[in-house]
Amino acid sequence: MSGRRISRLAVLAGVFLFLGACAQALPSTLSPEPVAPSSNAEGYTGITVEQLAEMLEDKDFTLVNVHIPYDGEISPTDLLIPYSEIESNLDKLPNKNALIVLYCRSGPMSTTAAKSLVGLGYTNVLEVGGGMRAWKAAGYQLIRR
Repeated sequence: MSGRRISRLAVLAGVFLFLGACAQALPSTLSPEPVAPSSNAEGYTGITVEQLAEMLEDKDFTLVNVHIPYDGEISPTDLLIPYSEIESNLDKLPNKNALIVLYCRSGPMSTTAAKSLVGLGYTNVLEVGGGMRAWKAAGYQLIRR
């Protein structure tokens, strides 16, 4: 064999060995379970619309639309409370340790409401990133009352 052919074979062998080592390392570095969301520096947890859709399958939380003016909602929303009035409607919310999920049309209003609730001592607040726009963009339906 020529030197050029041997060096090509050596390179190919090296590539295959490298790819084989990478493939063996993948199962131990990738988790089959999704990583649970964790609280951010503001004290609430951001979730995706896909995570919300999965949570809705076995709904055990209070879902709150804080967007104003009314622009539709995700089914099955429990409460419609304007983000700017969240503090004056605490009597409508469950206890401070219960799971509460907030959303608005695109995110800023629910972020403000989440920060307010955390500041008031609520410990299990989730906020849907992208709100109803992200929900609709992901192919889910909105309802209107």
